[in-house]
Amino acid sequence: MFSGCGTALVTPFRRDFSLDEATLKKLVLRQIVAGINFLSPCGTTGENPTLTREEHLRVVEITVAEVQGRVPVMGGAGGYNTSEIVALAKDLESLHVAGILSVAPYYNRPTQEGLYRHFKTIAEAVSIPVIIYNVPRRTGVNVEPETLVRLSEIANITGVKEASADISQMAAIIAKVPESFSVFSGDDAIALPLISLGGRGLISVVSNEIPAEMTSLVQHALRNDFAAARRLQQRYLPLMEVNFLETNPLPVKAAMAAMGLLEPVWRLPLCPPKPETVEKVRRVLESLELLGGKHAARAN
Repeated sequence: MFSGCGTALVTPFRRDFSLDEATLKKLVLRQIVAGINFLSPCGTTGENPTLTREEHLRVVEITVAEVQGRVPVMGGAGGYNTSEIVALAKDLESLHVAGILSVAPYYNRPTQEGLYRHFKTIAEAVSIPVIIYNVPRRTGVNVEPETLVRLSEIANITGVKEASADISQMAAIIAKVPESFSVFSGDDAIALPLISLGGRGLISVVSNEIPAEMTSLVQHALRNDFAAARRLQQRYLPLMEVNFLETNPLPVKAAMAAMGLLEPVWRLPLCPPKPETVEKVRRVLESLELLGGKHAARAN
């Protein structure tokens, strides 16, 4: 169900920090028009820790409604309180998402057995696919390959968003899990090596800015046209890199604001990036000819 390039959607806010529903609808439509393969609202890039439960469900509800079945929606449902995540996963299932993306519990740093039981409990509470999100730099815990092998035996745990930045671990996962278990890159810059090892695609940050280009890059790689994929990788690598000069999603939302796609607003504890970061973002956008209205116009 999920393959290719999916966008980890940002969540737009108004100047008063309220949810900007009108802009969210435009962003979703822009992704669809650009040919994105699937969408993932309310993840880390979507600032989900600062969303209320009502806002979280509303963002997903809007995304599903705007998509109108044209691409699958993978709703974010992760955290460190298993019972709360079970309740959220059930709510998302009732909104007709195609699956959920569940980040490893952060801060409390469970053991591998605790991780296994956590994800198993979530999966048993719903009937839709569950994609695990492994991002040790943020969570403080690594979902190890052997744990993913155990989890892959659960029928509706169907994949992992692997953002460990460890190519050796990614290779080990792909070698050990069943072929039906999808491994996605969680890092834009290393999607190509992951796909070359047998990965199914990318859950992307930079596709918030350039959805058509990143979809093309991933699809070329999946068709084994790595020459074409490398050309796109080399062109857009500066944008992939500048997006992480500060904590995600600070730079990507600054870039989207410069492109006229949303207001430059983040909720605390996130705050606006440093002026020098914004200037570097702008210079990269200019070098790639991403300013001047062309890309913003796609949202209208």
